Amino acid sequence: MTLRFLLLAAVLVAASYFTYEALEAPGSQIFGRTIVSGSPTEREVALTFDDGPNPPYTDRILDVLRDEHVHATFFVVGRAAVAHPLTIRRIVRDGHALGNHTWDHAHLVMQTPSAVRAELVRTDDALFRIAGVRTHLMRPPFGARDFAVIDQARKLGYQVVMWSVPLPKDWEQPGDATIAERVIDNIADGGIIVLHDGNRGLACDPKSPSACDRGQDVAATRRIIETLRREGYRFVTVPQLLADMSTHRARVTLTHSAARRIQ
Repeated sequence: MTLRFLLLAAVLVAASYFTYEALEAPGSQIFGRTIVSGSPTEREVALTFDDGPNPPYTDRILDVLRDEHVHATFFVVGRAAVAHPLTIRRIVRDGHALGNHTWDHAHLVMQTPSAVRAELVRTDDALFRIAGVRTHLMRPPFGARDFAVIDQARKLGYQVVMWSVPLPKDWEQPGDATIAERVIDNIADGGIIVLHDGNRGLACDPKSPSACDRGQDVAATRRIIETLRREGYRFVTVPQLLADMSTHRARVTLTHSAARRIQ
């Protein structure tokens, strides 16, 4: 009986692992191509923030980015954008890029295709009303996607953007030095970093304000920028990262074509 229980437990653990790898692992391409990183030959990284806007922390992160002359990409939750339009406008005004992170941070794999589409369209319309821009970038909450999610995103003209640097679990508030260290230790050329300036787009609960306290992310952002800059990295938005990756691919294609002609 004990052996059967252990075997069943092992099967469940294995099933859970493979389910995660299929649905949420950032590098998985099972359900269709997603953007995981940029050019492996460019000494550049994209700093991205999820779940906001979430004043005052998003604004404090924007202050750091302004002081450091860095542009980032903010994957915003629609309901939070509507609640904090001034912060959205500042993000755009300061030269940062916006991405769609759904209306209410829904787990899209649990939604019908029409519901997935509605999540994205509602957020897109809100961002256009607030800031007059439309984004072609989206990031699924939790990184969760399947064929239907990717299909709906593509039909709406989105590029699905994941990440290459393991999440530093900043939502657990382990300390700004730990958050920064977890990012810096895993960086590589063309890397996409994810930090969180909000908490699933939720408003702060006065009874538990720590749930949306992102003060550690503010300090970690500065640490990450200063350290990686000393290591020779430059910071770009996701659109710039994609443009540089296209240039890299075109250069490689030309090199290969030239080599074939010589042969």
